[in-house]
Amino acid sequence: MNAKDLKLVVQEKYGLIAQQSLTQGQNSCCGTSGCCGELEFSMIGDEYANVKGHNADADLGLGCGIPTQFANIKEGYSVLDLGSGAGNDCFVARAIVGETGQVTGIDFTVAMTEKARANNAKLGYTNVEFIQGDIEEMPLGDNLFDVIVSNCVLNLVPDKQKAFSEIYRVLKPEGHFCVSDVVIKGTLPQKLQKDAEMYAGCVSGAIEINEYIDIIKNAGFQNITIHKKKDIAIPLEVFKKHMGDAELESFRKGDTGIYSITISAEKMI
Repeated sequence: MNAKDLKLVVQEKYGLIAQQSLTQGQNSCCGTSGCCGELEFSMIGDEYANVKGHNADADLGLGCGIPTQFANIKEGYSVLDLGSGAGNDCFVARAIVGETGQVTGIDFTVAMTEKARANNAKLGYTNVEFIQGDIEEMPLGDNLFDVIVSNCVLNLVPDKQKAFSEIYRVLKPEGHFCVSDVVIKGTLPQKLQKDAEMYAGCVSGAIEINEYIDIIKNAGFQNITIHKKKDIAIPLEVFKKHMGDAELESFRKGDTGIYSITISAEKMI
């Protein structure tokens, strides 16, 4: 599957989640809603309930962390959220930057962007905006943002080097990013990597953690810090569809694994 087709898969799946959430309430990435077809599992991040700015209508359970916790956002800052979905992380950021700051969310899916705008209209924020666009080619100018955050999104982007280069471009000098994302240790089986359903569910788009860090370095970032790392628990029956006995044994021994990480780095000029 080429990059264009992968983007269409992601756009279709997350568009469906957005539409379902309008009529059925919250859905998880691949949880009980079954939005990812047969491969039902959950990679929901940390609990947002007690986080200032959390908005239940905007929380679709699609994250794998809370990047704003480690993003060092300050009052008055300009913040960009990549893959902003229904807007939850933007509203959390808005609670930190206050009236004098500015928060922008960008999402590839039209339905998600529309849902985020509807949620923002209910809240009445005039310094929060949502735009539709591709993270690999953001319709934004250079050197605009103090901080960029993202929650379980960059792993879905086919060209991660291009995405991090774009992050570097739109950050202000001495700005920084903090993202929660999915990475792997070792090598996942080819069948698992190529499964479109798993891709839209945040797994097979993930890359090896050292490769992920190298991409960040190659984009020009410095002071790379991993703030949090945790195992992603996926039911054994899911892996049995894609792994042989030897591969499963390797996974159990820890030679291969899937993790969520929250990582930051700075644009030093």
